[in-house]
Amino acid sequence: MNLLGFETNPKDTRIVVAMSGGVDSSVAAALMVEAGFEVIGMTLQLYDQGMALGKKGACCAGQDIYDARQVCDKLGISHYVLDYESRFSQAVIEDFADSYLKGETPIPCVRCNQQVKFKDLLTTARDLGAKALVTGHYVQRIAAEKGAELHRAVDPTRDQSYFLFTTTQNQLDFLRFPLGGMPKTETREHALRFGLEVAEKPDSQDICFVPNGSYVSVLEKLRPGALEEGEIVHIDGRVLGRHKGIINYTIGQRKGLGIGGCDALYVIRLNPESHQVVVGPYEALARTEIWVKDVNWLGEDMLSPIHCEVKVRSTRPPVPAKVYLEKESHARIVFLNPEYGVAAGQACVFYDGNRVLGGGWITREENGK
Repeated sequence: MNLLGFETNPKDTRIVVAMSGGVDSSVAAALMVEAGFEVIGMTLQLYDQGMALGKKGACCAGQDIYDARQVCDKLGISHYVLDYESRFSQAVIEDFADSYLKGETPIPCVRCNQQVKFKDLLTTARDLGAKALVTGHYVQRIAAEKGAELHRAVDPTRDQSYFLFTTTQNQLDFLRFPLGGMPKTETREHALRFGLEVAEKPDSQDICFVPNGSYVSVLEKLRPGALEEGEIVHIDGRVLGRHKGIINYTIGQRKGLGIGGCDALYVIRLNPESHQVVVGPYEALARTEIWVKDVNWLGEDMLSPIHCEVKVRSTRPPVPAKVYLEKESHARIVFLNPEYGVAAGQACVFYDGNRVLGGGWITREENGK
């Protein structure tokens, strides 16, 4: 059995590596070449290359496509660039804009994995006769009796399992993640060992298509009128001031509210219909239960309720909860202890220890709509 778990000889096994031009995917490709596989590097052009000019840390455009090609030349493997700009715009960028206008806090990286990378790219890899699609994500795929399981990375500071909760069982059977068992420092060491020019390249930004981190400017361009003014209202009904667009706010936000002179206040909820930003004390952020939609399940038979841990933001630790499957693809999450600052549009990911059981999208409505 070889490095990726196949019984076939590596030299007789074709592998496609998703290459963004960063150090992680470059090292993943180099490790596959070193192991003797027939490797094809594939990069997706996802948005206007001019958008990323002069922007450090952008992936899948401009300089990064060039870097991916340079790595493939160094490794002596084929490299293909697929133009998915239209697909990415529709499935990720447009969804990103619409989510903000609905008072949500979206995660475009998850949508990209779900709608483009692990869907269209995976299909292309299969069409090429590949046995697997390899990526540079920090997550582990563990072969088990009942099928492949998705687990957190060995390095908790690099773990990306939260962003891969939409991965289906069929996709997981085809995917491989060679970096999930190592810390980032080891990845950098491999890059130096292979002599890759990207060895010291900074990590890419979470939102690749947002120049200089200014998502508001992107939203203004995509949705003229997105900065419609409205009231900043206390939960007791008092009007405390005005804002310049609810897209500037997210649940749990404290700084930058523009209502100086008040006690410590946090954004409690956003009302897009009335263009109101509702604020209040920290304790008003407490949630004992939430609803999620579009549930993806990677565990065994889902017997409701499920006692597990859930993670409601990428930067938050998992907390104990019960998951009730209320209707098709929807679930109610009951926290054992109140959670604070839960935002619609974020993911709620279910864990059993290090294993990812699945997850869903947090909704604004209590009935899961």
